[in-house]
Amino acid sequence: MVVSQENNWEHNEVVGALRSLEALEMVALESKDIERWKVSEEGREYARNGLPEIQVLNVVRSTDGCTSETLNDKLGALAKIGMGAAMKAGLVRMDKASNTIVVGDNAKSDSSYSLSDALATVSSLAEKESADVIEAKVSKSMLDDLKKRKLVNKVKIVYYIVSRGVQFSTEIQKSETTLTVDMVQKSNLWKSVSFKKYNLNALGADITGGSLHPLMKVRTEIRNILMNMGFEEMPTNRYMESSFWNFDSLFQPQQHPARDAHDTFFIESPAQANEIPSDYLERVKAMHEVGGAGSIGWRYDWSEEESRKNILRTHTTAVSARVLYEIGQEYKKTGSFRPRKCFSIDRVFRNESLDATHLAEFHQVEGFVVDYGLNLGNLIGEIKEFFRRMGMEQLSFKPAYNPYTEPSMEIFAFHPGLGKRIEIGNSGIFRPEMLAPMGFPENVSVIAWGLSVERPTMIKYGISNIRDLFGHKMDVTSLKYSPLCWFNESRDEDMVANE
Repeated sequence: MVVSQENNWEHNEVVGALRSLEALEMVALESKDIERWKVSEEGREYARNGLPEIQVLNVVRSTDGCTSETLNDKLGALAKIGMGAAMKAGLVRMDKASNTIVVGDNAKSDSSYSLSDALATVSSLAEKESADVIEAKVSKSMLDDLKKRKLVNKVKIVYYIVSRGVQFSTEIQKSETTLTVDMVQKSNLWKSVSFKKYNLNALGADITGGSLHPLMKVRTEIRNILMNMGFEEMPTNRYMESSFWNFDSLFQPQQHPARDAHDTFFIESPAQANEIPSDYLERVKAMHEVGGAGSIGWRYDWSEEESRKNILRTHTTAVSARVLYEIGQEYKKTGSFRPRKCFSIDRVFRNESLDATHLAEFHQVEGFVVDYGLNLGNLIGEIKEFFRRMGMEQLSFKPAYNPYTEPSMEIFAFHPGLGKRIEIGNSGIFRPEMLAPMGFPENVSVIAWGLSVERPTMIKYGISNIRDLFGHKMDVTSLKYSPLCWFNESRDEDMVANE
């Protein structure tokens, strides 16, 4: 500390240099600490001229008929601060008869100057004496008052006693870190050089492998929930789909706005799909043009060329359409029907404008149940059970329109962070116009629902901008430190009582 003061060096820089020399064993350090009172810049000014209230009192004592204007002229901005403190301490008061400031009752005692004197004492001794010496001369109540006014502060100063080390030298010689072949075989340099010691207590480099993305963690948790509910996972390895499976098989008309280039990514090469079952294609065409299963269809000239256009799939419902077609064909061949519960989780693509909540690609969860006589009550029950296992019970449903489901419902849940209900998914019962061409009997129904993976992930990890979660703006190093995802399953009191 003395070296820093005498040479006007920054204390922390000197300590850093000493630590480096200590690592080289050129010096030995013994640390000591001492407590001292430090006076602020404002405190040093008041120590020279007196506290603001004392300066006000001195002006009032020396001025006949002192007014606020007089104080402002002599003390400037300090007048307002000092006047308030002096009035509160009873050092001055307003004389209503003369409308002037006069000396107060408490100013007649010598104690009126005691706090100002205490500040002057601390200021004169702060750089020389320890805290113990000052505390012996100034009372604790005075020091507390000065500290409360942020005029003084007690600090701990660490300093070092420096002595020569076992490798002391007036020059720093760099130690070698590696023993090379040349040092041993050619020059015998190893005999004369100094080698740096190995620090066997140092931690090694972090050799952790890859880390899972938060989306993958949430995806795994959702997959576990669905499998525990008895669902089986569908294959989702087709990012490129034909418009037939993505739109036409779902009884979505070819004039629908979703097929526009502003909503869908079209593939240039190969531009057309070839592997579409011809008999199924004809049945879908007929359903669009003239109807069936109690429907009159869409009443337009259906285009096979439009249907064969290749696109990036806009939803995983294209996967559901393929699996349902296979189930329908199995029924046609065997004459027996087996109820199924299926789900898929994978990436889909839409030509969206990028913002804080939308990307051109995202992940979608979709599930369906195919069985005899399913209705809206079954659909609501499946949805509530799924979200209950995700820890969300405050659900509500709103009627909606989808070309391939009737009735259709949007799913809303209460978001405690936002304090309102937000849309979390969509659902409905697949229309007969979609199921009939697949080969299902009339009394078989399919209930289905879907949601994105990104929204629950953002809520779970407290991410407000989707671009910080997924895409080129994401900090890849954060993957290593992102916590595991765990949905707290919500359980009713009645359920707990029955367990």
